[in-house]
Amino acid sequence: MSPYDQIAVVPGFTLTSTDVADGEELPTPQVSGIFGAGGADTSPQLSWSGFPAETKSFVVTMYDADAPTASGFWHWAVVDLAADVTSLATGAGDSDSSLPSGAFHLKNDASLARFLGAAPPAGHGKHSYHIAVHALDVESLGVEASATPGFLGFTMSGHTLARAVISPWWEAVA
Repeated sequence: MSPYDQIAVVPGFTLTSTDVADGEELPTPQVSGIFGAGGADTSPQLSWSGFPAETKSFVVTMYDADAPTASGFWHWAVVDLAADVTSLATGAGDSDSSLPSGAFHLKNDASLARFLGAAPPAGHGKHSYHIAVHALDVESLGVEASATPGFLGFTMSGHTLARAVISPWWEAVA
C-alpha cells in the first residue's frame, strides 16, 4: 500500500523509468553504497506525462514507509521543478548542480541533500520504495532548503493537483 493512499486522493498521471519498474526489485545502482548495502546511491531516470494542464511545478520524492521507525524514511526530495520539466536523468539526485535550473534537494532522513539508495536492515523483509512525482498548482512552495521532507509533504498537501507513483522494492538478506 502506498502511503499516499492515506492522504487526499488526487488524480494520477503517467510515471516511467528506464532504471526502475513498479513492483520490481531495485537494481544495484539504486541501492545504497553510503549505508553499505552494496549499491551506488544513483537516482533513477524518471519521465512523466499526462499531468493536469494547470500544473505550475513538480516535486519528486522517494519514501520508505516500511522503515523501522514511526515516521518511515525519506530517501529523496527534489523541490521546485518547473512545469516544463518532464524528466530527470539517471544520477540527477547526486547534487543540486545535477538538477534543472531552480530546483533543489532537501536533506533526506540521513541529513544528505541528495538521493540515498535503499538500505533496509538485513532480515527486515521487503521494503517498498515509493517514488512519486507531485504536480502542483504553484510555481514554488516557498520551502527553504533546510526544510524536512515531512514538512514538504505538509506544505504540498493543499497544492497537489495530481500524483504519479512507482513502487519498486528491495530486501537486504540476513
